[in-house]
Amino acid sequence: MKGSLSVVVPVFNEAATVDKVIEAIGRQDLVGEIIVVDDASSDGTWEKLQAMPLSPVPVQLRRHPRNLGKGAALRTGFALATRPYVVIQDADLEYDPAVYPHLVQPLLEGRADVVYGSRFLGGSAHRVLYFWHRMGNGLLTLLSNMCTNLNLTDMETGCKAFRRDLLQKIVLREERFGFEPEITAKLARREARFYEVGVPYAGRTYAEGKKVGWRDGFRALWCIAKYSWWD
Repeated sequence: MKGSLSVVVPVFNEAATVDKVIEAIGRQDLVGEIIVVDDASSDGTWEKLQAMPLSPVPVQLRRHPRNLGKGAALRTGFALATRPYVVIQDADLEYDPAVYPHLVQPLLEGRADVVYGSRFLGGSAHRVLYFWHRMGNGLLTLLSNMCTNLNLTDMETGCKAFRRDLLQKIVLREERFGFEPEITAKLARREARFYEVGVPYAGRTYAEGKKVGWRDGFRALWCIAKYSWWD
């Protein structure tokens, strides 16, 4: 369905790639609006966003006065979304917007309420990087599955799509990367219909700007327990 996607782009210090990401999103026929939330970048990202040429689809720009985290940026973007489906797109080009037709097909066909783009499912190409990072992702996904009774392969993926009406009913609290286990647990408790599709992944090194770290992993453990059982 042409124009049926709201794409929310949380951004923090991504001046090197943010214009390329916005341009790539704008080329996708399914996209009806792009919502970019700059989380108080200090590297010229905001200035670059303001100077970008007009996109084929409407672009909303928002900026946090101080750095709050990815989860906070997503909350801001979700509240502004108006299209039937919402896609999360990181600003670092690890995920390619060209996957949107494949990613949202279960939503468009009415079979799913949420779709996760898995880095570990199917035959899509992915960059080979950190062993322990992969093990950490696997452990967090396993523990999340045990608590939610799902069988996801990649709970921590940054490539997710949702029905907007369902997403905007959920109260989200996490400021940083705890968003991933939080939204998974809360959707599972609502008995949302989950689908996964394999997506290509061009991961970055920490030298190239990757931001998630071991502290976020420990926070994710806490979030898995909190939002599955107590919250």
